[in-house]
Amino acid sequence: MPVRLATWNINSVRLRIGLVGKLVDDHAPDVLCLQETKCPDDHFPLNEVRRLGYEHVALHGQKGYHGVAIFSRYPFVTVARERFADKEDARHLAATFAAGPLEGVTVHNFYVPAGGDEPDPLVNPKFAHKLQFLGDLTRWSERIAHTGARIMVGDLNVAPDPSDVWSHKQLLKVVSHTPVETEGLDAMRLAGRWVDAVRAHVPHPEKLYSWWSYRAADWAASDRGRRLDHIWASADVAARSTGVETLRDARGWERPSDHVPVILTIA
Repeated sequence: MPVRLATWNINSVRLRIGLVGKLVDDHAPDVLCLQETKCPDDHFPLNEVRRLGYEHVALHGQKGYHGVAIFSRYPFVTVARERFADKEDARHLAATFAAGPLEGVTVHNFYVPAGGDEPDPLVNPKFAHKLQFLGDLTRWSERIAHTGARIMVGDLNVAPDPSDVWSHKQLLKVVSHTPVETEGLDAMRLAGRWVDAVRAHVPHPEKLYSWWSYRAADWAASDRGRRLDHIWASADVAARSTGVETLRDARGWERPSDHVPVILTIA
């Protein structure tokens, strides 16, 4: 049986648990990775998650900020959390599957820091933190590059390619598409021998976005998007992938997140 794995920056799981339900009803992911849940573990809406059919849940949350979660129809054998960039922020969660189509595969769910508005680490501590986080991720990727079947998903907060943004030229000095960030993300991909599983199915130069700002009066008409949400995999897992969907319509749901789900199907 194929497995459908989704990633989504939900921007508050308690506020948008109804939209999680809509995603599940409409697209039935077997594994769902959420970022920016903004919820401590003891306040997570677990009853609602289990009513959606997910018996296996891993959480790494904190009050009001950040937070990642993994829901699955298949059991985990181990769950792990790691710290990056010298902070205890809830930005990473890993689950290794015990059974099912992903048996033996480890899924890493990340929420990379956004980095603030000013792309200068000397005047913007948030941007400095983001660059440190990306550096840590590169070293981490190199360390796990030969550890078996892997998937990395999440809001990586970098749109790496000119076709991942509405205007490459206009965004070169805008956080998420500056050269230091895109080069950092590429270094991480190479260090971990990761395959960009989304672009394997939607190759460049086709435009592809997963985020549209709340600041736009009409996000669809202006269409000034960026591809910030990613699914990467080790080569063996990527070779089993058969398709990808980026759910653009979800940006138009009632009280939406500014990100939309991305779903990868794996044979």
